[in-house]
Amino acid sequence: MIAAVNGYAFGGGFELALAADFIICADHASFALPEAKLGIVPDSGGVLRLPKILPPAIVNDMVMTGRRMTAEEALRWGVVNRVVSPYELLDSARELARQLVQSAPLAVAALKEITRTTRDMSVEEGYRYIRSGSLKHYPAVLHSEDALEGPLAFAEKRDPEWKGH
Repeated sequence: MIAAVNGYAFGGGFELALAADFIICADHASFALPEAKLGIVPDSGGVLRLPKILPPAIVNDMVMTGRRMTAEEALRWGVVNRVVSPYELLDSARELARQLVQSAPLAVAALKEITRTTRDMSVEEGYRYIRSGSLKHYPAVLHSEDALEGPLAFAEKRDPEWKGH
């Protein structure tokens, strides 16, 4: 999923963006989890996802004080993938989507699954986990028509025709 943020992404809006695979934002965008100021907790994933991206001191500042993060700061910390002018925002999101569909769908699903499930593992643990058979998409990629089509298309100097199986 691609989130395109044009303006404020506060509370649930920021949590929704954090659930995306990619975040592109306008240069005037800002991000915050101000729920503590309202006496509540951001419980739609923000306090679970943000610590996987940011250092503890930054997370604490944002979630306990509701401090806003600017677009440039979000880019510097790796919260967002790209910062563009508001006039380029939707075109940039569409271009990213166009790039994504050029990749094999099963491979993208497997990579998404691997990067999410092994994030907190050592490299050795990650290798063991990947090869353990616990993943849904990785074995499917290994035995897919797409795994044959990609190298063949490359050798034949043509665009691959992905089947998704």
